[in-house]
Amino acid sequence: MKASSKKILVSPLNWGLGHATRCVPIIKALLDNHFEVVLASDGVALKLLQKEFPKLTSYELSSYQIEYATKAHLFKLKILLNSHKVFNAMRKERKEVEQIIEKEQIDGLISDNRLGVYSRKVPNVFITHQLNVLSGATTALSSWWHRRIFKKYDFIWVPDFEHEPNLTGKLGHLKKKLDQMRYLGPLSRFTSSAQKESFDLMVLLSGPEPQRTLLEEKLLDELTDFSGKIVFVQGKIQSEQKSTSIINASNTIQKVNFMQSEELEHHLKQSKLILCRSGYTTVMDLAKLGKKAFFIPTPGQYEQEYLAERLDALQIVPFSSQNEFNLKALDRVEDYKGLSVFSESIDWSSLFNEAF
Repeated sequence: MKASSKKILVSPLNWGLGHATRCVPIIKALLDNHFEVVLASDGVALKLLQKEFPKLTSYELSSYQIEYATKAHLFKLKILLNSHKVFNAMRKERKEVEQIIEKEQIDGLISDNRLGVYSRKVPNVFITHQLNVLSGATTALSSWWHRRIFKKYDFIWVPDFEHEPNLTGKLGHLKKKLDQMRYLGPLSRFTSSAQKESFDLMVLLSGPEPQRTLLEEKLLDELTDFSGKIVFVQGKIQSEQKSTSIINASNTIQKVNFMQSEELEHHLKQSKLILCRSGYTTVMDLAKLGKKAFFIPTPGQYEQEYLAERLDALQIVPFSSQNEFNLKALDRVEDYKGLSVFSESIDWSSLFNEAF
């Protein structure tokens, strides 16, 4: 591809770390193809991208103020009660995006599930693996509403394989493919290569509060009797990295508040087993590395529950609910295949030329 002076705004949703981390390979590909990149998000998503790309210009958008309920059965109600905050933030960020476009002379937008990042002035790309938005009894309604949003975007990029075998199942596949839809294949910031295993278990936490903290407290209690070496990543993006050691009778837990991509990849490759949420970005990263894992989906989050149940039914990765998890559950991993390594062959040059 010839050198480009086009400037692209990349804006992931701040819902845990997944949307931001899967934008990392996209941002790197844009830079490799001589685009300029401007970042926009809020909260931990913005902080993560600022740490990964400290030289890029970045803007803070209005927060959606997404909050999780402490009880799983109240999840949908909590989201519904906070929906006015989301719509207010979307209206604000539309104005903020127009200001960024004018100030930075933006030539195109890439929104990863950030519904207010859109402009009629430039080409727009929307990234999602949720073509069907699972929400229990209201799935048909939430999926219809989400697909209505697609109409204002020039392209929909889906980070999965179009045909079987794939990772998302019904989540990322419609009965009839939309004209502006492009399947990228799974996205990961990591590369597949074997390393000597130094840790018996790696705990990788992420996601909004209070569920992140509730799981951390439960796991630190349950893993007291785990026999082996543990590295425990809290998933708390803070100004400085902090590491502490917890010494138990059966093990030593190396607890770290966060890791950036290179360090995280290194530790994942060195770990025999990964214990984590079943967020889709995590699924893609672990598949890229061909890891064995155990999933604990976020209570009440239908997407994570569906992915965990699907991969369990396929005998790939076992899972447990957060309330029912105990140390003995990890023994089930031996009977599962683990995630298969996929080869990444995305033609970024063609995608970017088509979109922008």
